[in-house]
Amino acid sequence: MTVYLHEEDLPADALGPGPVAVDTETMGLITPRDRLCLVQISDGGGDEHLVRFGPDSAYDAPNLRAVLADPDRLKLYHFARFDLAAIRHYLGYWAAPVFCTKIASRLVRTYTDRHGLKELVRELCGQDISKQQQSSDWGGPELSDAQKDYAASDVRFLHQMREKLIERLEREDRMALAQACFDFLPARAELDIAGWPEIDIFAHM
Repeated sequence: MTVYLHEEDLPADALGPGPVAVDTETMGLITPRDRLCLVQISDGGGDEHLVRFGPDSAYDAPNLRAVLADPDRLKLYHFARFDLAAIRHYLGYWAAPVFCTKIASRLVRTYTDRHGLKELVRELCGQDISKQQQSSDWGGPELSDAQKDYAASDVRFLHQMREKLIERLEREDRMALAQACFDFLPARAELDIAGWPEIDIFAHM
């Protein structure tokens, strides 16, 4: 298992075929204000790739785009809504189709209100991950080893988690419902970008 750090784009031959796990790190939680600093990606083979963008980046990353914008390649996320919005706003395309482990967890782990990545990795994969670097400065000139390991851990377990969550979704006859939610996520992310982040447009009031 190796963590690779790349500047401004992914090497052309970095990933194998099949689904890819994806995550992002930004300067904050307001997408138009807080720039995209890092995209993490893994093909599930044991290595993680971190693509860092500088403060003056043009976000022109053709190799990364070839993977993320590929409509035939599934992207795995935890809380896809945020990552989709960040990628769309800064890189200019939808990184879909989508499988979101957080949504899948909410549909099948109804016995708990703990749906964070740390809790899911512990229950489904039997591993503990640290979230200490979650609120660190991702826009600095250097990333620490702790930051790189944290960023890599955000995509390290998503392939394994997807398999286990699909088993539960199928067992509870909720796979079709989950897929409908996944398909809607780009629209939900577009609403976030356009100014409806915390408004339920389906609500009566």
